[in-house]
Amino acid sequence: MTKENIHNDPYKLAGVDIDAGNDLIDRIKADVKSTSNSSVLGGIGGFAGMYKLPASLDNPILVACTDGVGTKVALAQQYNKLDTIGQDLVAMCVNDLITCGASPLFFLDYFASSKLHVEDTAQVIKSIASACKASDCALLGGETAEMPNHYIGNNFDLAGFSVGCVEEKKIIDGSRITDDDVIIGVESSGPHSNGYSLIRQILNNSSLPDDKKNELAKDLLKPTSLYTSLTKQITDMFDIKGMAHITGGGITENIPRIVPETYQVEIYKDEWELPKIFNWIKENGNIEMLDMYKIFNCGIGYVFIVPKDESDKLKHAIKNAGFNSYLIGGITKKINSEDLVYL
Repeated sequence: MTKENIHNDPYKLAGVDIDAGNDLIDRIKADVKSTSNSSVLGGIGGFAGMYKLPASLDNPILVACTDGVGTKVALAQQYNKLDTIGQDLVAMCVNDLITCGASPLFFLDYFASSKLHVEDTAQVIKSIASACKASDCALLGGETAEMPNHYIGNNFDLAGFSVGCVEEKKIIDGSRITDDDVIIGVESSGPHSNGYSLIRQILNNSSLPDDKKNELAKDLLKPTSLYTSLTKQITDMFDIKGMAHITGGGITENIPRIVPETYQVEIYKDEWELPKIFNWIKENGNIEMLDMYKIFNCGIGYVFIVPKDESDKLKHAIKNAGFNSYLIGGITKKINSEDLVYL
């Protein structure tokens, strides 16, 4: 482009590059198309995405979730590892959505930056598409926005939402949970996408040499586990009374959300070992264990609540699906005002 043409492009002079946006669309078309299925109508480039509901459901109930990745994005940028941050975005949405027994249908993303770097953005969206495929949902569309002087430097943010559906009679809402049920916790890959403002502060204030910080950053940037395929298998095989995604609020706040008010959650904190990365966070951040349980997942990313007599078979099925699991607690009648206690 000549100097004269640049001068005649006032939007580019203001910091917004339309050509880069078009280049990005060309780069991501194949990744987005790879997530499509027979229910997707139309293709990339329209003003809206269209999706046909499954004809196999008699009374489909739509379920929707939205979330972002938070300041894990900043850590990924700091250590130049953007190839899995898209999975974090998808996981934070679909892991919420599946807790009621729903299956994800489609996903949309929103990528906002100070300046559009096509290579970096394409890498993120490729990761989003890959996670959508693993979750058996279509990447139906998205939005990329350049906002110079609003985001600073190379900063960008990610948000997204997923829509799914569940047969009304198969909704899992925790209402059948009763005393003597047990809680099976499924392992997480690490902190997932919660607590990163605190994690980054601890890491940045650490006196560790740069090579050690780089090693820690790799562990801290492990992508959030996707639990969609696991829950699809498990809900067909067992009497699942409740499920919870251990996200913001940690173990302390997320499990009681699905338990009727007349019951109390007991957590057997010695039944699983705190993973090494959480020990590092606890020790270097001088964090009390009760605060750890409230801020982080502490190695438990997802839970199933089932009758006690199904616990061993459920753990075996989870192992066959490629995850470790633990009997981390039980349900009792409430004897005080506490929703959850650690034993």
